[in-house]
Amino acid sequence: MVLLDGSSLTLQALERVAREREALGLADTARRRVLAARTLVDHHAAGDTAVYGINTGFGSLAEVKIPHDQLASLQLNLLRSHAAGAGAPLPVPVVRALMALRANVLAKGYSGIREETLEALIALANAGVHPRVPSRGSVGASGDLAPLAHLALVLVGEGQVLDDGGATVPEMLRAHGLAPVTLQAKEGLALINGTQASTAVLALAVLDAARLARAADIVCAMSVDALRGSLHPFEARIHAARPVPGQMASAANLHALLTGSGINVSHERCGKVQDAYALRCAPQVHGSAREAIAFAHRLAEIEANSATDNPMVFADTGDIVSGGNFHGAPIALAADTLTIGMAQLATISERRTDRMMTTAESGLPPFLIRDSGLNSGLMMAHVTAAALTSEIKTLAHPAAADTIPTSAGREDHVSMSMGAALKAARVVELARHVISIELLAAAQALDLLAPLVTSPALARVHAAVRQRVPALTVDRPPAPDIDAIASLVEEAAIERACPIALV
Repeated sequence: MVLLDGSSLTLQALERVAREREALGLADTARRRVLAARTLVDHHAAGDTAVYGINTGFGSLAEVKIPHDQLASLQLNLLRSHAAGAGAPLPVPVVRALMALRANVLAKGYSGIREETLEALIALANAGVHPRVPSRGSVGASGDLAPLAHLALVLVGEGQVLDDGGATVPEMLRAHGLAPVTLQAKEGLALINGTQASTAVLALAVLDAARLARAADIVCAMSVDALRGSLHPFEARIHAARPVPGQMASAANLHALLTGSGINVSHERCGKVQDAYALRCAPQVHGSAREAIAFAHRLAEIEANSATDNPMVFADTGDIVSGGNFHGAPIALAADTLTIGMAQLATISERRTDRMMTTAESGLPPFLIRDSGLNSGLMMAHVTAAALTSEIKTLAHPAAADTIPTSAGREDHVSMSMGAALKAARVVELARHVISIELLAAAQALDLLAPLVTSPALARVHAAVRQRVPALTVDRPPAPDIDAIASLVEEAAIERACPIALV
């Protein structure tokens, strides 16, 4: 069980909840904070002073005072009116991450929600009742209002649920022993004011990107060996002179992976002075992508444990203060940076694949197939890599560079964090396939270099690939092979097959 206390949730724990369906619980320290904040909200709700989010309208309607007997209706109307999403729904793992993140933020004790409402959200996730949350509709200011409203509607017995089997939401709740929540003052706003949809998408993309970066080092090492590149550009002393942490880590991985290669020994005195940049500069490029991933990871984990509500309830001083922590700028910038880092991995991978296709560069049969001409080999697999890479370049335009005013001008600068996060997740998926095509080519090239053998570490990886995808001797459709290798990469099976612990 992952205990939520509002301050210690890691992305790794979040992934266990999202993808392995680990249960959630609420820490006792969080309960005390939630109770204290709720006491303050109840005090203001019973009074006559206008307090935003408690007894007023929302956004540009903040100056409209709401009578006390209509406060519950105000919160329910907020959920209904803000559930305005569009497009395909977020997948179950992202929805589970979204639920866990929102519960963790509420557990910080700045939202003013009741403990029973927070427990109802946790129970919903633990029961596997996953709200249908459309992926589009958030500009990432005042948080991800539309996605969170779709989530919150299920708590009150409305909205839609993924994989409902034709049952209504009330029927789904009853089937799991749950009851709809009747919202009280501020609770609707507490449920939807935050960046958790953007953060959920980004967090899972960051973890996938980190796995892909490690796989990219392995695949690159195979390509370097297949293209009979030099080991020397990966020597530690070169990278110590430019101590970018990601670069040094990638260089160390490449050097370790290639050590002991019989192929490398065979061309030590070939007279070639320098390799192409796609080989020689791999640590610099892969390392920069690692830095982008680290930046995005840091901001996503901070956001996972941050209060992004408005207004914020400070129980210790008795204040309820309006602010702007809901603005998704940190997430938007993190997602855009991640996207650009992934573009670096994909573009250099495609160049290595291209070199393996070309006899003048590789010294191997055209398109890595014997009897080329009769067979086209991996010609079209490389075309697919080129197409995906070009799409990635287009998607690398930063979403955070855009803004558009909403809510009658009250929300006059928005972050586009949701768009940035969705784009980053898409680019990670595309880059995984680009690198998988490089792996398909590199494995085939190593076969063609026999009887020369690669390093013991890379031989293990090659064997893992061949367990799933046989060598290409005559033409067959490459698409199933690409998908099979992409699954190996996504599942970290390539990394597990490698006997070297990568940094």
